[in-house]
This record gives sequence, C-alpha cells and structure tokens, in this order.
Amino acid sequence: MEIVQDAPKRSPGKADRSLPWKWIGVAALLTLAGLAVAVRMTIARAEPILRTRVIETLSNRFDSKVELESLHVSMVDGIEVSGSGLKIFGTTDPNPYEPGVQALIGVQEFRFRAALLSLFRSPMHIDTVYVKGLELNVPPKEDRREMTNMGSRTGKMTIFVDKFVCEDTELLINTSKPGKPPLEFAIGDLKMKDVGPGQPLQFNATLVNPKPVGDIQSSGLFGPWQQDSPRDTPVQGDYSFRNADLSTIKGIGGTLSSTGQYSGTLGDIAVHGTTDTPDFQIATSGHPVPLHTEFHAIVDGTSGDTYLRPVNATLLHSSFTAEGSIVRMSAPHGHDIELTVVLDNARIEDLLKLGVRTDPPVMTGPVEMKTRLSLVPGDASVADRLKLAGNFHVLRARFTNEKVQGKLDSLSLRSQGKPKQAQEHSEEDVPVDLQGVFTLKDGLLSFSSLHFLVPGTHVDMTGNYSLDGQTFDFRGKARLDAKVSQMTTGWKSILLKPVDPFFSKGGAGTEIPIRITGTESEPHFGLDFGHKDEHESSGKNTNAASKRE
Repeated sequence: MEIVQDAPKRSPGKADRSLPWKWIGVAALLTLAGLAVAVRMTIARAEPILRTRVIETLSNRFDSKVELESLHVSMVDGIEVSGSGLKIFGTTDPNPYEPGVQALIGVQEFRFRAALLSLFRSPMHIDTVYVKGLELNVPPKEDRREMTNMGSRTGKMTIFVDKFVCEDTELLINTSKPGKPPLEFAIGDLKMKDVGPGQPLQFNATLVNPKPVGDIQSSGLFGPWQQDSPRDTPVQGDYSFRNADLSTIKGIGGTLSSTGQYSGTLGDIAVHGTTDTPDFQIATSGHPVPLHTEFHAIVDGTSGDTYLRPVNATLLHSSFTAEGSIVRMSAPHGHDIELTVVLDNARIEDLLKLGVRTDPPVMTGPVEMKTRLSLVPGDASVADRLKLAGNFHVLRARFTNEKVQGKLDSLSLRSQGKPKQAQEHSEEDVPVDLQGVFTLKDGLLSFSSLHFLVPGTHVDMTGNYSLDGQTFDFRGKARLDAKVSQMTTGWKSILLKPVDPFFSKGGAGTEIPIRITGTESEPHFGLDFGHKDEHESSGKNTNAASKRE
C-alpha cells in the first residue's frame, strides 16, 4: 500500500506580494534599456539636425557659403553642443594677398547648451553661445558689397541666439593697395547681446592695444547694420585705457591713462576724451614731466585713419594746441603723424626740460611758437624720426647760468656806453628777446634766422644746436648802440677812437661779426673776423674776447 503525502501548501499572501515587484523590476530594466536606446538614437539624430540648423541659419543670415568642420552633441544636462572649424565665405576673397581663399568670418571653436525639447522647436532658442578664436575679415572699401548682403536674405532662421561671449577675437580690415597690411584689432574679450530685430547690438569688449601696450575697455551699441552702406552703420559707446606703458614706443616713456566717449558711424566716429601721463618723458632728456590732454578726434573705423580737431594739452606750466592727422602707412608699417602745433601760453623752460638733457634748463621766460610736426613711421626712436619746422618768440627771457647771464649783462651795459658799470659788475639781470625760424631733423635744431636782442645790442645769427647739448655753433652780426671807444674806459677808449668809423655801419654805433660755440652749459662768445682757418680763428677770437671781458 503506497502512501502519498500531500505537498506543503504556500502561503497565498506571500505569493501575491512578490509577483508584482518582479514584473516592476523587469519593466524598469526594459524602460532603462529603451531610454538608453532612445538617447543614443536622439543623439544620433541630434547631430545631423543641429548641423543642418547651424549651416542653414548662417547661410540665410549671411547669404553665403558655410563650412563646419566638426559638431559634437552630448545630453548630460539637456543638450550640450560643441563645434570647430566654422567658416563663412563670400563670393570674392576679402584678402587676395594672402595665400588661399580667406573666409569673411572664421571661428576656431564654439559651444552652447539648450533644453532637450528645444531641439524639436523651430526656431531653436539658445541663451548664450561661447566662441573662441573669432576672426572677422572685412573686405577693402571697394569690395564691401560683400558685407551689404549680411542679413538681406529672408530665409528661415532655425536658431535664435540671445548672447555671444567671444574670446580671442581678431578684426581685420583689408585694403586693396598692394603691400599694405590690413588694419588689425585684437579683442581679448567680447560680449554681444542681440536685443531684437532691427535693433543695435549691445557689446562689452576688451581690446588689446599693441603700442603703447595696454588693454582698452569699451562698451556701447553697434548697428543696426546698414546693408547698402556699411560705413554708415551707427556706433556709440565709451572707453577707458589704463596704465599704458609708453616705453614700448622707442624714444619716449611714461604711463598713460585715457577715458572718453565716441559716437557716429563706422566711417566717421567722433571721439571726445582726455589723457593723463604724470611721468611723460623723451629719451633725449630723460626728464619726466606731467602731460594732460583733452582732445576731439574723427576716426575712420574702416581704415584706422584719425584726424585731430583739436588737442588741447598742458605740460608743466605750459599749454598748447595741436591739429592734424594720423594716417596708416604701408611701407614702412606704422602711422604717419602730421600736426600743426601752436603754443601761445607756454614757458621756454618747460619745453627745454622736456626735450633737452641739461638741468636746470638754460633759459626761462614766456614763449610763443607755431610749428609743423611730422613723425614718420619706423623702428628708430621718436627723437630720430621727429621733424619740426616753425618759428618762435621768447620774450623777457633770462639765462639760468649766472656766468652766461653775467656776460650778457656786461655786453648790454657796454653796448649802451656804460663801461664803468660793466666793470663794477652791476647786477642788471637784463631780459633777452629771442626769436627765429627753425627746423629739427635727426636730433639737430637748425636756425635759418635767429634774432637776439638785449638793451643796447641786436644780434642776427644762423646756426645749429643739438638736443643733447653737445653742439652749439652760431655765426652772425652784432649791432651795438655804442661806438667801440665808448665800450671801454681810460687810455683804451682814447686809442680806439680812430677805429670807430670802421665799425660804424647802417646807423649803428658798432657792427661786428660774432660767433658763439661750445656747449649749452659752457658757451663761448667771440669775434669772427676771417675764415682761413676756422678752428684756429675761433680759438683766437674766443681768447681775445675773454681777455677784453
């Protein structure tokens, strides 16, 4: 007899509770697998979708051929897109002097984020695009019809961007002149915000200034872009330029700061600003002096040419104005500066302190001057490239060297027929009236006309004077009120009476040829009779003059 035992019975409650959780786990795994497949499929679809949208939007925006080297998409937190090698071309090469075909706009790298759902919307909305290595290659004036098509096409815009943040931007404005390099602007940091169709872009930029070295901070509005005439595109804003090192320009030194505002159009920008350089100096003198300017300028933003109208400057206790142009040159590379400078409230000691190494300045007194200033481009120092041509008038001047001033006092007294007072060394401290016509070239001042006047004496000379104070060579004639015999006393006066008629010319009591040589700190005065042996004659005459004095 077989005994069959019944199988143990399972608890119905436990079975009912465990079965749903198993199915939920399976469903979760299947869901995750599905999501993974969906994400992979979405990413696979997103890259070509976004690539098409980027190219389509830019092609419609600029009506141009567009190339995109690479585009990558990830979905860690929404959609994150990065790309490189973006180029936007025109119908012609903006710079035919460079090898290969140049793009109007080039971008080394870019990236942005967007919500996942925005991928399926048109237009796709992006808050901020980050750009690195943006290059804007503006064609020459004659070919800027390329730029007039920017935004002229009304095709569908499938991506809309609020803000652009750009790093290492370079703006190149090309010229059609062979051999002339493009105008280059390096912009270290640039932020732009599009506030709406037909409205100007808001921007904030940091421009890298090569000479003098420093960063220019600027913010303002640009646009809207004028399709038919790009030069008429509006621009306005303000700028600040801090701690610019002037020593990067060979021949000068100091630390410059400048602030100002600008407004107008791209081809005609009016700039109002000030500069302060508390330690401005020229290498030939090495004396730092404070320099402050207030200026109004017109700038052609498409060529870089600047027209100063005018500059009002203050140097120590002197003020002057300047007007002229700063024009870019092709060879040698740089700027040609042409200015007309007028000084009507200045001191000669301030100018000498700035330009001459000798300290203290050899002369003091008010001065009036008008000169044409030319500074050609090149690698030489400013002093070697600077050219001046003008005239000046120093009124009531006095020499700081007591020995020199003493000789002038004695000359004035003797030429007025007061030899006894001259012998007694009476302190006259006579004022000097000095005026002339001059040129400056290669660090040498040349005077084609120099009039020197003290009471009793009128001297007309020509000669040269170097800014380093080592060349001092003038020749001319001195006309004195007194006769030769009246300029001395005692038996010398009696002996000289017969020669008075030989030196009396043109109504003057005495007219004699003179020469001034030596250095700025040690000038020598002497007669200049005969030129058989110029050096020997100069030495003899100087010694003779010294004995008479």
